[in-house]
Amino acid sequence: MVTINWCKKQRRGIKIIEPNDNLSIEYIQTAEETLDILKSIKGKSKVWLATTKYYCEYFAAYSLLMKVGIKCEIHECTIAVCKILEKMNIFPKEYAKILEEDKQLRIDNQYYLKNREVILDYNKVAEFVLHIKDINSKLTYEKIREIKRNITNQKQNNGKFKV
Repeated sequence: MVTINWCKKQRRGIKIIEPNDNLSIEYIQTAEETLDILKSIKGKSKVWLATTKYYCEYFAAYSLLMKVGIKCEIHECTIAVCKILEKMNIFPKEYAKILEEDKQLRIDNQYYLKNREVILDYNKVAEFVLHIKDINSKLTYEKIREIKRNITNQKQNNGKFKV
């Protein structure tokens, strides 16, 4: 399990950047495109189903980070930020856990060819994307500043989250 502090020290870990609405929109559009692909491969390949499902969720989550101005090029760090956003009641409860589990399923099927069963409820994945799209549309400048402040202050709090 990685920590926010570890992620901040990594070259491709967490970086605070300017919020980018254009990239946020592009990531959510990519998540929506991936939803269409997900529908077409159901029942055809466990490798591609696991990979596509995870990336659909990941693109949606990453759109939220772009909206806020947080760049992460390490998936574990993106998930760590999502956990903080959950504690702040911004990211829906259990979504970080879903990301974590689906990332592991993707790794198992894609890299280790374990051919694990992929449980796909297309409507739940679509809801995941739509919920994050809705969050993006309602984020205020003040809330974005609060999120960035909490991420930035993680080191002073010894990695423990405080609201």
